[in-house]
Amino acid sequence: MSDELFSDLAREDFAKVRKREILIKVMNLLHPEKISLLSLDQIRNLLKPKKEEYRGMQTVPISKIVGSEDRYKDFNRMFLPKHNYMKNRWTSIDRAHLRNFILPPVSLYEIGGVYFVRDGNHRVSVAAVRGVMEIDAEVVSLSTEISLDPGMTIDNLTRKVIEWEQKIFYTAAGFSAFQNGAEIRFTSPGRFDELAGIINESRVEWEKKHHGRLSFQMAANRWYHESYIPVTDIITAGELLRLFPGRTKSDLYVWIVRHRDLLKKKYGRTVSIR
Repeated sequence: MSDELFSDLAREDFAKVRKREILIKVMNLLHPEKISLLSLDQIRNLLKPKKEEYRGMQTVPISKIVGSEDRYKDFNRMFLPKHNYMKNRWTSIDRAHLRNFILPPVSLYEIGGVYFVRDGNHRVSVAAVRGVMEIDAEVVSLSTEISLDPGMTIDNLTRKVIEWEQKIFYTAAGFSAFQNGAEIRFTSPGRFDELAGIINESRVEWEKKHHGRLSFQMAANRWYHESYIPVTDIITAGELLRLFPGRTKSDLYVWIVRHRDLLKKKYGRTVSIR
């Protein structure tokens, strides 16, 4: 078969996959996040992996490749190309597949059981379009205790991270022992770390004042009853959440404490939030 014929077949393949990508985009206009390739940077920011480890060469299921380090805007979740300007590169890889050439392995990051392309996005795309189930890859693993599902969106993952942070905080604070059914619930990650910081600040102040030691759980108990409950009761009584749709009492509590701390720094004295 001539080179020109392989080129014609590859161009036809690209035209077909572009039509598929457009059709899928139209069918998901109301929920584009479901077909969006995930950004590795966004996932890093959410999961905050503490270390990375080289795993060497592996055979990876293409169905578990859900994102990219820097080309996540160029492909959809099925790794269909989203732009016509990608034609030359994509068809060159497709021609290699048509001619049964062996391509070099791709480079992937693994985190939480799913994979992100570091190098080789077009190779993954062509392999996925051709129904290849697995691909050879050089893998670097990023550490996390949170498992990811291949069908997850950023919103799904954000909620899972918040639930994980809540679990860690509840355990450290012994929260179930004094919470009495009033759940601390946030809409953004990282807020439980802020609460831990607030509790530690109050613990240090108590220890200085009383010249004694206070465990984190005891400090959390004091904070919950003497600060969190009184402030959130005021939020409820004043119906303040009506001014912040989509937010929770816990969200607003943290905002109030932040604002108090800013005023304290500005005026150099304690400002009551009760």
